[in-house]
Amino acid sequence: MSAHESINFDAAPAATSAQPKSAIKDDMEMMRAARDLTKDIAEANPRIFWPDMLASAAIGYSALAGAILVGNTLIAIALGLVASLALYRALLFIHELAHIHRNALPAFRTTWNILVGIPMLTPSLMYEGVHTIHHQRTRYGTIEDPEYLPLALMKPWSLPLFILVSLLAPPALLIRSAILVPLGVVIPPLRRLVWQRFSALAINPDFRRRDPASDLRRRFFWQEVGCTLWSITLLSSVYFIGWRPLLIALAIFSFTAVFNQVRTLVAHLWENDGDAMTVTAQYLDSVNVPPPGWMAEIWAPVGLRYHALHHLMPSMPYHSLPEAHRRLKKHMGAGSTYDGANHPGLAPLVGRLAKSTMIKR
Repeated sequence: MSAHESINFDAAPAATSAQPKSAIKDDMEMMRAARDLTKDIAEANPRIFWPDMLASAAIGYSALAGAILVGNTLIAIALGLVASLALYRALLFIHELAHIHRNALPAFRTTWNILVGIPMLTPSLMYEGVHTIHHQRTRYGTIEDPEYLPLALMKPWSLPLFILVSLLAPPALLIRSAILVPLGVVIPPLRRLVWQRFSALAINPDFRRRDPASDLRRRFFWQEVGCTLWSITLLSSVYFIGWRPLLIALAIFSFTAVFNQVRTLVAHLWENDGDAMTVTAQYLDSVNVPPPGWMAEIWAPVGLRYHALHHLMPSMPYHSLPEAHRRLKKHMGAGSTYDGANHPGLAPLVGRLAKSTMIKR
């Protein structure tokens, strides 16, 4: 729900945390406060978006080049870590692109795709028209949600598997763009398969992507062309400069993918049983990791440390979330429903999730 959407103030107050998440009713005081207290900070600021994204990409690619060119192994590893963290931050602007109005930040989407999305084979088409399903009132946490698995209700082995499978993401994206997409031009069934199964940043294996809206097809077409040309260039480069640069780049991108998967692991509590949930229930099933801790700004950058608050106000730009959090926390007070989604850090969240998977059901 965005800060500007209408709200039914007749709903009952939130239920206790002992209830199933799908049974929690909306806390209308919290939702009213989220709407009323943040109206003045709801616009995306280009003076923040542009320098942040451009600096992250510049630092990331410079460090990546250094990791490839330097001869010292330890320095190369250090540069690879810098490259991974900086490109990770640059890549996560895809999340903002899924929410900002199409007329906001002119040229930002195109520039991001050229500088980050296409070079990392993760153009905005992977998120546009997909991520918003995750925010739909009747689809969050259900079988139709592309970004939800009830991990807390699954077996213990599902957690390490969830993390390790992300190691394969970069080579899989390379194969997708260099081989499967071109073949799909002449093999329609393959084209449909690639679009439905391998063209979305989804974790739900049952999700099948529908055809894109007509106003998005031209944009998506050029993004696919860019990714195909770039991926073929990358594979062709091994004949001229050898395998080492490509393997180093893939290793760095694989580390970035794992890093992002760990963040995804604690973005929610993953406790929903498959039924539709209220906005408040979605909020309480999601995670904020606010200050005073600072590590969350590294593993959940671009506002994602306030992921629960984002589910309360999806259209709020990332740079406004810290101030929105301060206002709501002060207004609602300790022990409120709002306080229920605030968590101390990564380790306690992973521990809670792991413990939940060990409960016999």
